[in-house]
Amino acid sequence: MAGYESKTATQMPNNLEAFFMPFTANRQFKKAPRMLVGAEDMHYVAADGRKVLDGTAGLWCVNAGHARPKITKAVQDQVARLDYAPNFQMGHPLPFELAARLTTMVPEDLDHVFFASSGSEAVDTALKMAIAYHRARGEGHRTRLIGRERGYHGVGFGGISVGGISSNRKQFGALLPGVDHLPHTYDRAKQAFTRGQPEWGAHLADELERICALHDPSTIAAVIVEPVAGSTGVLIPPQGYLQRLREICSKHGILLIFDEVITGFGRLGKGFATEYFGVVPDMITVAKGITNGTIPMGAVFLRKGIYEAFMNGPENLIELFHGYTYSGHPVACAAALATLDTYAEEELFERSAALHGYWEDAAHSLKDHPHVVDVRNIGLVAAVELDPLAGKPTARAYDAFVKCFERGLLIRYTADIIALSPPLICGKPHIDEIFGTLGDVLKEAA
Repeated sequence: MAGYESKTATQMPNNLEAFFMPFTANRQFKKAPRMLVGAEDMHYVAADGRKVLDGTAGLWCVNAGHARPKITKAVQDQVARLDYAPNFQMGHPLPFELAARLTTMVPEDLDHVFFASSGSEAVDTALKMAIAYHRARGEGHRTRLIGRERGYHGVGFGGISVGGISSNRKQFGALLPGVDHLPHTYDRAKQAFTRGQPEWGAHLADELERICALHDPSTIAAVIVEPVAGSTGVLIPPQGYLQRLREICSKHGILLIFDEVITGFGRLGKGFATEYFGVVPDMITVAKGITNGTIPMGAVFLRKGIYEAFMNGPENLIELFHGYTYSGHPVACAAALATLDTYAEEELFERSAALHGYWEDAAHSLKDHPHVVDVRNIGLVAAVELDPLAGKPTARAYDAFVKCFERGLLIRYTADIIALSPPLICGKPHIDEIFGTLGDVLKEAA
Protein backbone atom coordinates (compact mmCIF):
# COMPACT_ATOMS: atom_id res chain seq x y z
CA MET A 1 0.00 0.00 0.00
CA ALA A 2 1.35 3.41 -0.94
CA GLY A 3 2.74 5.34 1.99
CA TYR A 4 2.97 2.31 4.27
CA GLU A 5 6.18 1.18 5.91
CA SER A 6 6.33 -1.53 8.59
CA LYS A 7 7.27 -0.32 12.06
CA THR A 8 7.92 -2.14 15.30
CA ALA A 9 5.54 -1.65 18.20
CA THR A 10 7.97 0.78 19.85
CA GLN A 11 8.21 3.19 16.93
CA MET A 12 5.85 5.91 15.79
CA PRO A 13 3.84 4.90 12.69
CA ASN A 14 4.48 6.96 9.59
CA ASN A 15 0.82 6.98 8.52
CA LEU A 16 -1.91 7.89 10.99
CA GLU A 17 -4.68 8.47 8.48
CA ALA A 18 -5.97 4.95 7.74
CA PHE A 19 -7.06 4.12 11.31
CA PHE A 20 -10.53 5.53 12.06
CA MET A 21 -10.13 5.80 15.83
CA PRO A 22 -13.00 4.94 18.22
CA PHE A 23 -14.49 7.55 20.55
CA THR A 24 -11.77 10.00 19.47
CA ALA A 25 -11.60 13.44 17.87
CA ASN A 26 -9.59 11.97 15.00
CA ARG A 27 -8.41 15.22 13.39
CA GLN A 28 -7.37 16.71 16.70
CA PHE A 29 -5.50 13.58 17.80
CA LYS A 30 -3.65 13.11 14.53
CA LYS A 31 -2.27 16.65 14.74
CA ALA A 32 -0.69 15.88 18.14
CA PRO A 33 -0.79 12.11 18.78
CA ARG A 34 -0.25 10.55 22.18
CA MET A 35 1.24 7.10 21.60
CA LEU A 36 1.76 4.32 24.13
CA VAL A 37 4.34 1.71 23.13
CA GLY A 38 4.88 -0.37 26.27
CA ALA A 39 3.47 -1.13 29.71
CA GLU A 40 4.40 -2.84 32.95
CA ASP A 41 2.65 -2.98 36.33
CA MET A 42 1.37 0.56 37.06
CA HIS A 43 2.91 2.38 34.10
CA TYR A 44 2.70 2.83 30.36
CA VAL A 45 5.68 3.83 28.27
CA ALA A 46 5.07 6.68 25.82
CA ALA A 47 6.65 6.81 22.38
CA ASP A 48 9.19 9.35 23.63
CA GLY A 49 10.31 6.95 26.37
CA ARG A 50 8.52 8.62 29.29
CA LYS A 51 6.83 6.50 31.95
CA VAL A 52 3.12 7.36 32.32
CA LEU A 53 1.30 6.35 35.50
CA ASP A 54 -1.93 4.59 34.59
CA GLY A 55 -4.66 6.31 36.58
CA THR A 56 -7.47 4.60 34.67
CA ALA A 57 -6.51 0.91 34.46
CA GLY A 58 -6.44 1.30 30.69
CA LEU A 59 -10.15 1.68 30.02
CA TRP A 60 -11.30 0.44 33.45
CA CYS A 61 -9.99 -3.02 32.51
CA VAL A 62 -6.38 -3.63 33.58
CA ASN A 63 -7.29 -4.33 37.20
CA ALA A 64 -4.22 -6.46 37.97
CA GLY A 65 -1.74 -4.09 36.33
CA HIS A 66 0.08 -4.41 33.05
CA ALA A 67 2.09 -7.29 31.58
CA ARG A 68 1.56 -9.58 34.55
CA PRO A 69 3.77 -12.69 34.17
CA LYS A 70 1.17 -15.38 34.96
CA ILE A 71 -1.32 -13.96 32.48
CA THR A 72 1.31 -13.40 29.80
CA LYS A 73 2.60 -16.96 30.08
CA ALA A 74 -0.91 -18.44 30.05
CA VAL A 75 -1.70 -16.62 26.80
CA GLN A 76 1.60 -17.63 25.18
CA ASP A 77 1.20 -21.28 26.16
CA GLN A 78 -2.41 -21.44 25.03
CA VAL A 79 -1.69 -19.96 21.59
CA ALA A 80 0.91 -22.70 21.08
CA ARG A 81 -1.38 -25.47 22.39
CA LEU A 82 -4.82 -24.64 20.98
CA ASP A 83 -5.18 -21.27 19.31
CA TYR A 84 -8.85 -21.59 18.37
CA ALA A 85 -11.66 -24.10 18.68
CA PRO A 86 -15.38 -23.64 18.01
CA ASN A 87 -18.01 -24.00 20.69
CA PHE A 88 -20.93 -24.67 18.34
CA GLN A 89 -21.99 -28.32 18.73
CA MET A 90 -18.56 -29.18 20.12
CA GLY A 91 -16.25 -27.73 22.69
CA HIS A 92 -12.93 -27.59 24.48
CA PRO A 93 -12.27 -27.80 28.24
CA LEU A 94 -11.41 -24.20 29.12
CA PRO A 95 -14.81 -22.43 28.97
CA PHE A 96 -16.32 -25.17 31.14
CA GLU A 97 -13.54 -24.74 33.68
CA LEU A 98 -13.79 -20.96 33.58
CA ALA A 99 -17.59 -20.88 33.88
CA ALA A 100 -17.52 -23.21 36.87
CA ARG A 101 -14.92 -21.06 38.58
CA LEU A 102 -16.70 -17.80 37.86
CA THR A 103 -19.96 -19.04 39.36
CA THR A 104 -18.18 -19.51 42.73
CA MET A 105 -17.62 -15.73 42.82
CA VAL A 106 -21.27 -14.65 42.66
CA PRO A 107 -24.41 -15.50 44.64
CA GLU A 108 -25.25 -19.19 44.40
CA ASP A 109 -28.30 -18.97 42.15
CA LEU A 110 -26.30 -17.19 39.41
CA ASP A 111 -24.90 -20.52 38.36
CA HIS A 112 -24.63 -20.40 34.56
CA VAL A 113 -22.36 -18.33 32.28
CA PHE A 114 -22.66 -17.45 28.58
CA PHE A 115 -19.47 -16.12 26.96
CA ALA A 116 -19.08 -13.26 24.49
CA SER A 117 -16.17 -11.13 23.26
CA SER A 118 -16.93 -7.77 24.85
CA GLY A 119 -19.19 -5.88 27.20
CA SER A 120 -21.30 -4.71 24.28
CA GLU A 121 -21.89 -8.31 23.19
CA ALA A 122 -22.59 -9.36 26.77
CA VAL A 123 -25.27 -6.67 27.10
CA ASP A 124 -26.97 -7.55 23.83
CA THR A 125 -26.86 -11.22 24.88
CA ALA A 126 -28.53 -10.45 28.21
CA LEU A 127 -31.25 -8.35 26.58
CA LYS A 128 -32.00 -11.08 24.02
CA MET A 129 -32.01 -13.72 26.76
CA ALA A 130 -34.48 -11.68 28.80
CA ILE A 131 -36.98 -11.47 25.96
CA ALA A 132 -36.46 -15.11 24.95
CA TYR A 133 -36.81 -16.27 28.56
CA HIS A 134 -40.24 -14.72 28.91
CA ARG A 135 -41.28 -16.16 25.56
CA ALA A 136 -40.12 -19.62 26.67
CA ARG A 137 -42.36 -19.26 29.74
CA GLY A 138 -45.39 -18.35 27.68
CA GLU A 139 -45.11 -14.59 28.30
CA GLY A 140 -44.08 -13.46 24.85
CA HIS A 141 -45.86 -10.16 25.45
CA ARG A 142 -42.93 -9.11 27.68
CA THR A 143 -40.75 -7.35 25.11
CA ARG A 144 -40.17 -3.91 26.59
CA LEU A 145 -36.70 -3.02 27.92
CA ILE A 146 -35.98 -0.32 30.50
CA GLY A 147 -32.62 1.42 30.76
CA ARG A 148 -31.61 4.61 32.54
CA GLU A 149 -30.65 8.14 31.55
CA ARG A 150 -26.87 8.59 31.45
CA GLY A 151 -26.43 4.81 31.39
CA TYR A 152 -23.75 3.20 29.25
CA HIS A 153 -24.19 -0.36 28.04
CA GLY A 154 -21.80 -0.62 25.12
CA VAL A 155 -22.31 0.18 21.48
CA GLY A 156 -24.48 -2.59 20.05
CA PHE A 157 -27.94 -1.52 18.95
CA GLY A 158 -29.41 -3.07 22.08
CA GLY A 159 -26.87 -1.40 24.32
CA ILE A 160 -27.25 2.08 22.92
CA SER A 161 -31.04 1.70 22.90
CA VAL A 162 -31.18 1.04 26.64
CA GLY A 163 -28.25 3.36 27.24
CA GLY A 164 -28.91 6.97 28.04
CA ILE A 165 -25.93 9.02 26.89
CA SER A 166 -27.32 11.24 24.15
CA SER A 167 -24.08 11.64 22.20
CA ASN A 168 -23.86 7.85 21.84
CA ARG A 169 -27.39 7.70 20.42
CA LYS A 170 -28.10 10.73 18.27
CA GLN A 171 -26.19 9.69 15.13
CA PHE A 172 -27.91 6.33 14.77
CA GLY A 173 -31.59 6.95 14.20
CA ALA A 174 -34.59 5.52 16.02
CA LEU A 175 -32.79 2.50 17.58
CA LEU A 176 -34.84 -0.35 19.10
CA PRO A 177 -38.55 0.21 19.68
CA GLY A 178 -40.23 -0.45 22.99
CA VAL A 179 -37.51 1.03 25.21
CA ASP A 180 -38.00 3.46 28.08
CA HIS A 181 -35.62 5.01 30.58
CA LEU A 182 -35.48 5.64 34.29
CA PRO A 183 -34.14 9.03 35.39
CA HIS A 184 -30.51 9.13 36.41
CA THR A 185 -29.70 9.39 40.11
CA TYR A 186 -27.47 12.47 40.22
CA ASP A 187 -28.43 15.86 41.65
CA ARG A 188 -25.40 18.00 42.41
CA ALA A 189 -27.35 20.38 44.61
CA LYS A 190 -28.20 17.52 46.98
CA GLN A 191 -25.21 15.20 46.52
CA ALA A 192 -22.07 17.27 45.87
CA PHE A 193 -18.88 16.11 47.61
CA THR A 194 -20.54 12.99 49.02
CA ARG A 195 -18.18 10.31 50.23
CA GLY A 196 -19.55 6.96 49.07
CA GLN A 197 -23.27 6.52 48.54
CA PRO A 198 -25.43 9.66 48.74
CA GLU A 199 -28.19 9.71 51.33
CA TRP A 200 -30.56 11.50 48.95
CA GLY A 201 -32.12 9.82 45.92
CA ALA A 202 -33.45 6.36 46.78
CA HIS A 203 -36.95 7.54 45.82
CA LEU A 204 -35.83 7.83 42.20
CA ALA A 205 -36.16 4.05 41.94
CA ASP A 206 -39.91 4.52 42.37
CA GLU A 207 -39.97 5.99 38.87
CA LEU A 208 -39.96 2.36 37.75
CA GLU A 209 -43.47 2.05 39.22
CA ARG A 210 -44.54 5.03 37.12
CA ILE A 211 -43.09 3.40 34.00
CA CYS A 212 -44.87 0.15 34.90
CA ALA A 213 -48.16 2.01 35.26
CA LEU A 214 -47.60 3.75 31.92
CA HIS A 215 -46.77 0.65 29.87
CA ASP A 216 -48.35 -2.15 31.98
CA PRO A 217 -45.73 -4.19 33.85
CA SER A 218 -46.76 -7.35 32.00
CA THR A 219 -45.15 -5.88 28.86
CA ILE A 220 -41.74 -5.29 30.46
CA ALA A 221 -39.05 -7.95 30.05
CA ALA A 222 -36.10 -6.43 31.89
CA VAL A 223 -34.53 -3.44 33.58
CA ILE A 224 -30.80 -2.91 33.06
CA VAL A 225 -28.63 -0.57 35.13
CA GLU A 226 -25.01 -0.12 36.02
CA PRO A 227 -24.75 -0.45 39.82
CA VAL A 228 -22.26 2.44 39.56
CA ALA A 229 -22.62 4.38 36.32
CA GLY A 230 -19.03 4.66 35.09
CA SER A 231 -18.58 6.03 31.60
CA THR A 232 -20.99 8.90 32.15
CA GLY A 233 -18.79 10.24 34.95
CA VAL A 234 -19.07 7.98 38.01
CA LEU A 235 -22.63 8.30 39.32
CA ILE A 236 -22.97 6.43 42.60
CA PRO A 237 -26.31 4.89 43.60
CA PRO A 238 -28.10 6.50 46.53
CA GLN A 239 -28.50 4.44 49.67
CA GLY A 240 -31.40 2.01 49.21
CA TYR A 241 -31.82 2.73 45.50
CA LEU A 242 -30.69 -0.63 44.11
CA GLN A 243 -32.60 -2.49 46.82
CA ARG A 244 -35.78 -0.67 45.80
CA LEU A 245 -35.25 -1.51 42.11
CA ARG A 246 -34.91 -5.17 43.08
CA GLU A 247 -38.16 -5.05 45.06
CA ILE A 248 -40.13 -3.48 42.20
CA CYS A 249 -38.75 -5.89 39.60
CA SER A 250 -39.56 -8.89 41.78
CA LYS A 251 -43.06 -7.56 42.43
CA HIS A 252 -43.85 -7.33 38.71
CA GLY A 253 -41.95 -10.36 37.38
CA ILE A 254 -39.39 -8.18 35.58
CA LEU A 255 -35.81 -9.37 35.22
CA LEU A 256 -33.14 -7.13 36.76
CA ILE A 257 -29.80 -6.97 34.93
CA PHE A 258 -26.69 -5.46 36.49
CA ASP A 259 -24.12 -4.25 33.98
CA GLU A 260 -20.91 -4.88 35.91
CA VAL A 261 -18.48 -4.43 33.05
CA ILE A 262 -16.77 -1.74 35.16
CA THR A 263 -17.69 -2.71 38.74
CA GLY A 264 -16.84 -6.39 38.35
CA PHE A 265 -13.57 -7.95 39.50
CA GLY A 266 -12.55 -5.86 42.46
CA ARG A 267 -13.21 -2.26 41.49
CA LEU A 268 -15.33 -1.74 44.62
CA GLY A 269 -13.18 -3.88 46.90
CA LYS A 270 -15.45 -6.89 46.37
CA GLY A 271 -15.61 -9.34 43.51
CA PHE A 272 -18.79 -7.76 42.18
CA ALA A 273 -21.17 -4.94 43.00
CA THR A 274 -23.90 -7.45 43.77
CA GLU A 275 -21.81 -8.47 46.80
CA TYR A 276 -20.85 -4.91 47.69
CA PHE A 277 -24.45 -3.62 47.70
CA GLY A 278 -26.11 -6.84 48.87
CA VAL A 279 -28.53 -6.90 45.92
CA VAL A 280 -28.82 -9.97 43.69
CA PRO A 281 -29.96 -9.36 40.09
CA ASP A 282 -31.22 -11.99 37.66
CA MET A 283 -28.33 -11.50 35.26
CA ILE A 284 -24.90 -9.84 35.42
CA THR A 285 -22.89 -8.71 32.41
CA VAL A 286 -19.10 -8.55 32.71
CA ALA A 287 -16.05 -7.95 30.52
CA LYS A 288 -12.90 -5.79 30.96
CA GLY A 289 -11.43 -7.14 34.21
CA ILE A 290 -12.36 -10.74 33.40
CA THR A 291 -9.11 -11.06 31.41
CA ASN A 292 -7.34 -7.99 32.78
CA GLY A 293 -7.88 -6.45 29.34
CA THR A 294 -5.34 -8.85 27.82
CA ILE A 295 -7.68 -10.63 25.41
CA PRO A 296 -11.20 -9.38 24.58
CA MET A 297 -13.88 -11.30 26.47
CA GLY A 298 -17.35 -10.75 27.89
CA ALA A 299 -19.80 -12.91 29.80
CA VAL A 300 -23.32 -13.07 31.15
CA PHE A 301 -24.11 -14.68 34.50
CA LEU A 302 -27.69 -15.90 34.68
CA ARG A 303 -29.85 -17.46 37.34
CA LYS A 304 -30.62 -21.16 37.28
CA GLY A 305 -34.28 -20.56 36.53
CA ILE A 306 -33.47 -18.57 33.39
CA TYR A 307 -31.20 -21.32 32.05
CA GLU A 308 -33.72 -24.02 32.89
CA ALA A 309 -36.52 -22.21 31.08
CA PHE A 310 -34.68 -22.89 27.83
CA MET A 311 -33.99 -26.57 28.61
CA ASN A 312 -37.21 -28.02 27.23
CA GLY A 313 -38.36 -29.79 24.09
CA PRO A 314 -36.39 -32.53 22.30
CA GLU A 315 -32.77 -32.80 23.43
CA ASN A 316 -31.43 -32.62 19.87
CA LEU A 317 -32.81 -29.09 19.33
CA ILE A 318 -30.73 -25.97 19.93
CA GLU A 319 -32.24 -24.22 22.94
CA LEU A 320 -31.03 -20.67 22.21
CA PHE A 321 -30.21 -19.50 18.70
CA HIS A 322 -27.55 -17.07 19.77
CA GLY A 323 -23.76 -17.02 20.09
CA TYR A 324 -20.50 -15.71 18.71
CA THR A 325 -17.60 -17.19 16.79
CA TYR A 326 -15.39 -16.30 19.74
CA SER A 327 -17.70 -17.39 22.59
CA GLY A 328 -15.38 -19.14 25.01
CA HIS A 329 -12.29 -18.52 22.89
CA PRO A 330 -9.45 -20.72 24.22
CA VAL A 331 -6.88 -17.93 24.51
CA ALA A 332 -9.37 -15.62 26.21
CA CYS A 333 -10.31 -18.39 28.64
CA ALA A 334 -6.64 -19.02 29.43
CA ALA A 335 -6.15 -15.31 30.06
CA ALA A 336 -9.23 -15.20 32.29
CA LEU A 337 -8.19 -18.20 34.39
CA ALA A 338 -4.71 -16.74 34.91
CA THR A 339 -6.28 -13.37 35.75
CA LEU A 340 -8.49 -14.96 38.42
CA ASP A 341 -5.41 -16.70 39.81
CA THR A 342 -3.59 -13.37 39.98
CA TYR A 343 -6.48 -11.66 41.74
CA ALA A 344 -6.67 -14.45 44.31
CA GLU A 345 -2.95 -15.03 44.90
CA GLU A 346 -2.23 -11.33 45.38
CA GLU A 347 -5.51 -10.65 47.26
CA LEU A 348 -6.16 -7.71 44.98
CA PHE A 349 -9.84 -7.30 45.88
CA GLU A 350 -8.88 -7.06 49.53
CA ARG A 351 -6.04 -4.69 48.66
CA SER A 352 -8.52 -2.46 46.85
CA ALA A 353 -10.82 -2.43 49.87
CA ALA A 354 -7.96 -1.60 52.23
CA LEU A 355 -7.00 1.45 50.15
CA HIS A 356 -10.52 2.86 50.08
CA GLY A 357 -10.11 5.38 52.92
CA TYR A 358 -6.77 6.70 51.68
CA TRP A 359 -8.13 6.94 48.13
CA GLU A 360 -11.25 8.76 49.34
CA ASP A 361 -9.30 11.32 51.34
CA ALA A 362 -6.92 11.95 48.43
CA ALA A 363 -9.79 12.48 46.01
CA HIS A 364 -11.60 14.92 48.30
CA SER A 365 -8.39 16.88 48.86
CA LEU A 366 -9.18 18.46 45.48
CA LYS A 367 -12.47 19.92 46.73
CA ASP A 368 -11.19 23.51 46.97
CA HIS A 369 -9.13 23.49 43.77
CA PRO A 370 -10.07 25.90 40.97
CA HIS A 371 -13.18 25.03 38.96
CA VAL A 372 -13.96 21.84 40.96
CA VAL A 373 -17.73 21.63 41.51
CA ASP A 374 -17.94 18.06 42.79
CA VAL A 375 -15.85 15.09 43.89
CA ARG A 376 -17.45 11.67 44.30
CA ASN A 377 -15.98 8.28 45.06
CA ILE A 378 -16.69 4.65 45.84
CA GLY A 379 -14.30 1.73 46.04
CA LEU A 380 -11.19 2.48 44.00
CA VAL A 381 -12.93 4.85 41.61
CA ALA A 382 -13.48 8.60 41.76
CA ALA A 383 -14.71 11.49 39.67
CA VAL A 384 -13.71 15.15 39.76
CA GLU A 385 -16.29 17.32 38.03
CA LEU A 386 -15.24 20.70 36.67
CA ASP A 387 -17.21 23.82 35.90
CA PRO A 388 -17.29 24.00 32.08
CA LEU A 389 -15.70 26.87 30.20
CA ALA A 390 -18.42 29.17 28.90
CA GLY A 391 -19.37 28.08 25.40
CA LYS A 392 -16.70 25.34 25.36
CA PRO A 393 -18.05 22.17 26.97
CA THR A 394 -15.42 19.45 27.56
CA ALA A 395 -12.55 21.91 26.89
CA ARG A 396 -11.50 22.29 30.53
CA ALA A 397 -11.38 18.53 31.20
CA TYR A 398 -9.63 17.85 27.88
CA ASP A 399 -6.98 20.42 28.72
CA ALA A 400 -6.42 18.71 32.09
CA PHE A 401 -6.18 15.33 30.33
CA VAL A 402 -3.48 16.58 27.95
CA LYS A 403 -1.48 18.36 30.64
CA CYS A 404 -1.61 15.32 32.93
CA PHE A 405 -0.34 13.12 30.11
CA GLU A 406 2.51 15.53 29.48
CA ARG A 407 3.42 15.24 33.17
CA GLY A 408 3.32 11.45 33.20
CA LEU A 409 -0.23 10.65 34.30
CA LEU A 410 -3.05 9.05 32.32
CA ILE A 411 -6.55 10.14 33.36
CA ARG A 412 -9.90 9.76 31.62
CA TYR A 413 -12.49 12.43 30.95
CA THR A 414 -16.06 12.55 29.76
CA ALA A 415 -17.68 15.94 29.21
CA ASP A 416 -16.05 18.00 31.99
CA ILE A 417 -15.73 15.10 34.40
CA ILE A 418 -12.37 13.50 35.15
CA ALA A 419 -12.63 9.81 36.04
CA LEU A 420 -9.96 7.86 37.91
CA SER A 421 -9.76 4.09 38.41
CA PRO A 422 -6.18 2.80 38.76
CA PRO A 423 -5.06 -0.85 38.69
CA LEU A 424 -5.75 -2.59 41.97
CA ILE A 425 -2.01 -3.14 42.50
CA CYS A 426 -1.56 0.56 43.22
CA GLY A 427 -0.09 1.76 46.50
CA LYS A 428 -0.33 4.94 48.52
CA PRO A 429 2.61 6.57 46.67
CA HIS A 430 0.74 6.03 43.37
CA ILE A 431 -2.39 7.59 44.85
CA ASP A 432 -0.36 10.55 46.05
CA GLU A 433 1.10 10.97 42.57
CA ILE A 434 -2.27 10.70 40.84
CA PHE A 435 -3.97 13.38 42.91
CA GLY A 436 -0.83 15.47 43.33
CA THR A 437 -0.30 15.73 39.58
CA LEU A 438 -3.98 16.34 38.86
CA GLY A 439 -4.13 18.91 41.65
CA ASP A 440 -1.18 20.83 40.22
CA VAL A 441 -2.78 20.84 36.78
CA LEU A 442 -6.09 22.10 38.17
CA LYS A 443 -4.36 24.90 40.09
CA GLU A 444 -2.96 26.16 36.79
CA ALA A 445 -6.25 25.87 34.89
CA ALA A 446 -7.71 28.95 33.25
